[in-house]
Parts: sequence; structure tokens; C-alpha cells
Amino acid sequence: MSDDVEGAQAVFWKRKRNKGGSADTDPAEAAGSGNSGGDTEATAVRADAVECVVTSGTLTVDGEEFSVTNNTWIVPADEEGVIVVDPAHDAEAILKAVGEREVYLVACTNGYNTHIGAAIEVAERDDADIALHRREVRAWRKLHGIERTPDIEIEGGGQLAVGDLTINILGIPGTSAGSLAFYLPDLGIVFSGDTLLAGQMGTVGDGFVDYTRQLSSIGEVLLTLPNETRVLPDRDEETTVGDEQDNFDRWVAGG
Repeated sequence: MSDDVEGAQAVFWKRKRNKGGSADTDPAEAAGSGNSGGDTEATAVRADAVECVVTSGTLTVDGEEFSVTNNTWIVPADEEGVIVVDPAHDAEAILKAVGEREVYLVACTNGYNTHIGAAIEVAERDDADIALHRREVRAWRKLHGIERTPDIEIEGGGQLAVGDLTINILGIPGTSAGSLAFYLPDLGIVFSGDTLLAGQMGTVGDGFVDYTRQLSSIGEVLLTLPNETRVLPDRDEETTVGDEQDNFDRWVAGG
């Protein structure tokens, strides 16, 4: 059965395993836990340590196939492990970038294969949990079946504590009913999935699923973050909230 992280409820969670062993921190303990010990400077997580793995594949929309290239983000959560955001097409390439570090959590911004395609293989190496919005589970099952389903069903308004980091879960429906963004205030970054790209609103295939709702998610959620926040999307280059403020009026006008 999946764990739920929903609504305005702040749910703190930490995944920490010894290699080859069982979990050594449970959710109740994690809510009050800090760094895992050692020198503070040595274990501090740096925003510039976030890595991007670019892989290519196909996306099928309404029976039409599109060649796509997508970003998978690897976020150091502490000195020993990482969060993997949107594992797309090539688990081997992603795990090569992870290296000897442990995968604590696989976090998916929605249920398109461009965000979940390699999720099971990446998670299985270290028995990591997979987090996905409950409204995306149907898409998950269509791709992956029912034998392995997401461990944590999340919604906007929740929080996850992973390693030394806090993840704020932001609901940004539009490209899909259960699209999410992951905001890490400690690092000043937000993972925007396919909702907000550099200089443009994201599309699914070659079109918009729900332009008005997506625009609302951008204006009322993503662009309310501090201007210096780095926006790390599911494709192409990164941007900042401040840089995209100037584009919003054009999008409102339909341009």
C-alpha cells in the first residue's frame, strides 16, 4: 500500500539505508532529525552540485510518436545519497551518474514516460521509494503495469524531508491533471517538469493539454517563488523565476 502525502498536510520523510541493509531511519524519527553527523561544511549540500543527465527516447501522444530529449536531475541530499527527479529513458546512464551514492528517492513530476520511464530500474538498485501524484497512477500502470507501483502518492501542499533537504510539493496541473513541481528552498531551485521551460510554456508532443490551467499554475504558483530561484525543467536549458516573469504577459495574451 502506498503512503500518502497530500493537501496542506506537512509530511516529513527521510530515506536513509546502509548499503545492503535495512532502513535505519523511520518517518517518525526523520521529522526531528538533522544532519547525519560529521563536519558541517563537509556535508553541506550545494546547489551547484545538482547534475543533469540528458537522455533520448520517444513520447506517444494520441497515437502519434515524438522523438524527445529529456533532463533527469540528480540532487545530492547529503554526503551519501541523492534524489533522482524525472528518470526518463536510460536507467544505465542515470545510475552511472549516481555512481556509488545511494538513491534515496525517485520523484516524478507527472506520469508521462518522459518522467517515469526509467523509474523502476533506478529505484530498484537501492530499494528507493518512488513518489508520484495519485492522479498519475493510471498513466504509470499503463506503462509499467501493476506489479510495481509508486510507494508514495503525493499532492500539492505536502512536504518531504530527504537526507538534509526539504522538498515542498507544488501542484501545477495543466500538462496533466497531476503535474507537480518540487521546490527545494534550501538550494533555491524548483523542478518544473514539462510545465515551465526556458522562455516558453511546455507542451506535450506538439500541443497544449490545458493551456489556461497550465498558465494559471505558472502565474499563481511557480512565478510566486523568489526571482532568483533556478528553474530546472524536463528539457532544454535551465532558467530562473525572474527571467520568466517578463514572458508571462505574452503568454497571457496567447503569444
